[in-house]
Amino acid sequence: MEKWEQDFEWLSIQHKLKERFNRSQLPNLNAVLFLIGIQELGRWKDQFSKEEKQDLMHIAVCRLLSTDGFYRFAGRDADGWPHYEIVKPIRIKGLEEQETLLKAKAVEYFKELEEEE
Repeated sequence: MEKWEQDFEWLSIQHKLKERFNRSQLPNLNAVLFLIGIQELGRWKDQFSKEEKQDLMHIAVCRLLSTDGFYRFAGRDADGWPHYEIVKPIRIKGLEEQETLLKAKAVEYFKELEEEE
């Protein structure tokens, strides 16, 4: 897939989320990861602590990268939080490459959700 196609699909996801949550601005990658983390957790509460927000974003990254075999779902803890174990090292250097990969994986994630609905 060419870069402009990836950019277009990412922008499409951002616009859908902006509309769905009635926001004035497009969500950035961190906000999208936070939402994926909540989806994977399976429950919502009015306030998450800073640590919980970081954990939710970590869950999202693990879930997204599990499709390429970097992580494997290990189960849920007593509180219902999902846990992943690393399977193979991630050899992606630089912030831009990491963001590009995560955006592409987020697009795939939301496409899968749309197909399920």
